[in-house]
Amino acid sequence: MTLRVLVINDDAFELATLSAALRLHTINVVGEAKNLAVAESLFRSLQPEVLVIDIQFDGQEAVTLVKKLRKLNPALGIVLTTACPDLRLLNIASKDVPNGTQLILKKSISNLEVIAESVLKSALVADSNSPVMWVDSHGSLHENAFTSILGAMTDTQIETLRLVATGLSNAEIGRVRYVSEKSVEQIVARIAVHFAIAPDRTRNLRVLIAGQYYKWIGAPRH
Repeated sequence: MTLRVLVINDDAFELATLSAALRLHTINVVGEAKNLAVAESLFRSLQPEVLVIDIQFDGQEAVTLVKKLRKLNPALGIVLTTACPDLRLLNIASKDVPNGTQLILKKSISNLEVIAESVLKSALVADSNSPVMWVDSHGSLHENAFTSILGAMTDTQIETLRLVATGLSNAEIGRVRYVSEKSVEQIVARIAVHFAIAPDRTRNLRVLIAGQYYKWIGAPRH
C-alpha cells in the first residue's frame, strides 16, 4: 500500500532527515512543513493520508490541528513523535489526542523502520475506536510502554511542575490554580520527593525541579 504522507517538524535537520529516511523505506512523502500554518495549507492541497508530526513544538496547537484535519478526513492516519515520555508535561491530555494515533518516543527508536511501520499502522486504525498507542523500539504497540517516575505523579503535580519550570513563584502558582500558597509549597515538596531531591541549603530547590522538567521534555542540555 502506497500512502501519501505529510511530515511536519520545526527542526529543519530533523525534517529533512526523517523525510529522506521515510522515502528510503518506500514511504511516499508528498510534502514537508516547518510550521502549522504551512502544514494546514499543504494538507488541503496535497490531501495526504497520513500525518507525521513532531509535537515538541506548539504542542497544544499541534494537537488542535490534527484534530481539525481528522474531522476533515476521518480516515487520516496520525503519527506523533516526541522527546517527552508523558504528554502531560507538554500540557496535553491523552483524551485530546485522536483515536488510533501512534505516539513515538524519539529516543526509544533504534531504526526508522519503526516509524515506517507506524505510518502504515496509523492508516489502518484511523477511523476505528483504537486507543492512542505508544510505539516501542521494536515496533510493537501497547499502552504504558514508557512507564517512569512521571507515571506516579498526579495531574496536579505535573501541572505544578510545569508552572515551576516557567519561573512562577508559589504565590503566583496558587493564583493560577486557585489554591493557597501553603498548598503549593506542599505539592512542590512532594515533587522533590518524586525526583529524590534531598533538602540542601547550598542548592536552589526550584532550579533543581525545573532542571528535571527540562530533562524529561527532552530539552537540549548544555
